Amino acid sequence: MKTFNVGVIGTGSISSMHLQSYMKHPEVNLVAVCDLNEERARQAADKYGATKVFTDYNELLADPEIDAVSICTWNNTHAEISIAALHAGKHVLVEKPLCRTVEEALRVQEAVKTSGKLLQVGFVRRYDPNAQMLRQFADQGEFGELYFAKASAIRRLGNPGGWFSDIERSGGGPLIDIGVHVIDLCWYMMGRPKPVSVSANTYKKLGNRSNVRNLSFYKAADYDAEKNTVEDMANALIRFENGASLMIDVSFTLHAKENDTSIKLYGDKGGFEVDPEVVVVSEKHDTIVNIYPQTDNKGFDFNSAFQSEVDHFIDSIKNGTTPISPVEDGVEIMKILCGIYESAEKGAEVKL
Repeated sequence: MKTFNVGVIGTGSISSMHLQSYMKHPEVNLVAVCDLNEERARQAADKYGATKVFTDYNELLADPEIDAVSICTWNNTHAEISIAALHAGKHVLVEKPLCRTVEEALRVQEAVKTSGKLLQVGFVRRYDPNAQMLRQFADQGEFGELYFAKASAIRRLGNPGGWFSDIERSGGGPLIDIGVHVIDLCWYMMGRPKPVSVSANTYKKLGNRSNVRNLSFYKAADYDAEKNTVEDMANALIRFENGASLMIDVSFTLHAKENDTSIKLYGDKGGFEVDPEVVVVSEKHDTIVNIYPQTDNKGFDFNSAFQSEVDHFIDSIKNGTTPISPVEDGVEIMKILCGIYESAEKGAEVKL
């Protein structure tokens, strides 16, 4: 059995999902971790059994022992590190979003092409076992033509602050952080139709609401209530070349009674919901029926999805196959995200 030597660049909160998934993979040897904060990198290395610690990703990429890397850094570094890693001969699993701009995305795509190495975008929702089950249903024609989808990722309070709320590092707020997940999952389930236009709004009304008491939420390590340059909320209508459409709304903070994540898709033979739990809607003998598949988890399971994502990454490297979230999909999603921001700024629909 061949063992693949892996390094993880960036040891912020999401890196733990990569690190533990690699640690559990029988064909992976977790060799190195890298972070600007050497102490944090060393703590991660000690916890997950890596033998090498770096504070400069270029030094990690220069290590001939390493076959592949996960990139778990700020969004504004995704493109440059991905390109450097590919040119250094490493396979890449890069956290979503692929980058911040379409121009960056196209440069990453060109680096994949010229290097001959594999790049997998971390659209982890695709890898959830329930999502893969529903994708198989769709492939078998269970829902017919999927022509409309609705998705919400609403937080009543949940601006993480820190780099998440610094547009220079993040590229945006809830749209590019949590909205990317629901947009991508709907698009993937719909068969990845070509996006042609976007009509959208973004709002900066509430800030990070640091005044709110008695309700806790995740805060970035560098949380600063004074620093917030991203939107609070975004909504959009995305049109596709085949006539299908997707409506989305996302927020870091909104005067809502509770958090709400819902993903619903509708076809001409049936429909289904992914969040908050999996439901298949169909007709049997002239009767509408709601079917609840019997699976290990009713909804999205974070740990299973990340393990599946890493397993798929390693399998794709081993077999020389294209991952189910290739760089091309990262480019298309960046076109949609940037189109949403452009439409909101112009106050008009934009063509993609």
